[in-house]
Amino acid sequence: MLPWKRHRRTQPRLDAQAQADTWQLCSLLLDYPDDQLVARLPLLREVVAGLPGQAGGPLSRFLDHVDTTLAQEGLGALQVAYVDTFDVTRKCALHLTYFLHGDTRNRGVALVRFKQLYRQHGMELREGEDSPAELPDFLPVVLEFGATTAPETAWKLLNDHRVGIELLRRALDKRSSPWLDVLAAVRATLPALDSDDEVALAKLIAQGPPQETVGLDDAALNAPYAIDPALDQLREPPAGGCGDGAPHTSPAQLGSTIPVGAPR
Repeated sequence: MLPWKRHRRTQPRLDAQAQADTWQLCSLLLDYPDDQLVARLPLLREVVAGLPGQAGGPLSRFLDHVDTTLAQEGLGALQVAYVDTFDVTRKCALHLTYFLHGDTRNRGVALVRFKQLYRQHGMELREGEDSPAELPDFLPVVLEFGATTAPETAWKLLNDHRVGIELLRRALDKRSSPWLDVLAAVRATLPALDSDDEVALAKLIAQGPPQETVGLDDAALNAPYAIDPALDQLREPPAGGCGDGAPHTSPAQLGSTIPVGAPR
């Protein structure tokens, strides 16, 4: 068992309400910024004000950044910064399985597992009007799933891919990205890393994500972060705990980041 997977057996660091609200806020703020986000900002401020400091503090700073950017440069500047961070910079990919599996066949197996867990809880990712369905390991999808549908299942997924979250956080830190504060809030809901985790992380940082070597040309093999082309597509603006299976009303009222099919 990978060393960080043991964390799935630990207790959450926040109570169920605060965890759900934090996950839903982070889901919204890690998605592509659009007019819906701008309209929701007053409500998001209200929810952030009720969170514990370890989650509310970073989120408040990020919302300050959003307000300042909107006032001085407009929504377009925020959108350009998002694309430059998450769609162009591959080390900042928001897809959890990439960090552990890279562009290998094992990643496909991991993605299927995400889909199966969603379906078990009546959730089905569907395509938008002009875009394909988001990959199931997209961090905002996992966070919304945990906030509104199945917190215990999402807890296991987030801890199974804790290494990806930490590598993403460190990549954002290296860029001095404002989205680092949103990852800090996600991290505040998860167990603290220990020395064994740090050793495993250092090894992964040194090696980089795994890559498939069979059938690839020299250019592909030399690319430092060759990944699924879907990760290089622009995000399509979305259509807009408790026990597993019981939706949490507060996060649901904040709005959703992903189009989902009707429960089956």
